Amino acid sequence: MSALYIDADACPVKAEAERVASRHGLRMFVVSNGGLRPSQNPLVENVIVDAGADVADMWIAERCGPGDIVVTGDIPLAAKCIAAGARVLRHNGDRFTEANIGQQLAMRDLMADLRAANPLGMAGGGKGFTKTDRSRFLDSLEREIRAAKS
Repeated sequence: MSALYIDADACPVKAEAERVASRHGLRMFVVSNGGLRPSQNPLVENVIVDAGADVADMWIAERCGPGDIVVTGDIPLAAKCIAAGARVLRHNGDRFTEANIGQQLAMRDLMADLRAANPLGMAGGGKGFTKTDRSRFLDSLEREIRAAKS
């Protein structure tokens, strides 16, 4: 049976993922550096990893595999999970795939270079997380779970 891995430190859809996973009887791992309220759901395992750069990412990447689903906004983690055979979703429902992960990594690196070259010119955050993003995530997660089961 598949498992659902949540890169949880900045994940806005933990509760939604838990509801969908529970409906399907899917085991869910909520991986973080701490500070999250643990779920009482017996299908949900709250995994607290040591503080440090990419420790939660490494924990997920070392365990996920074919048939598993990973929810993350971290592009390098997504690439590792895809290489391991897992299905990977962003929090807004967009899917990382073998076909698009290379472009995603290249764009991430380009943006990091641009920010480093002109730190004052690229201030501000990204767009906000909307109800439409949440709805798209729920639809995408449902599709990925069904596909993983077949």
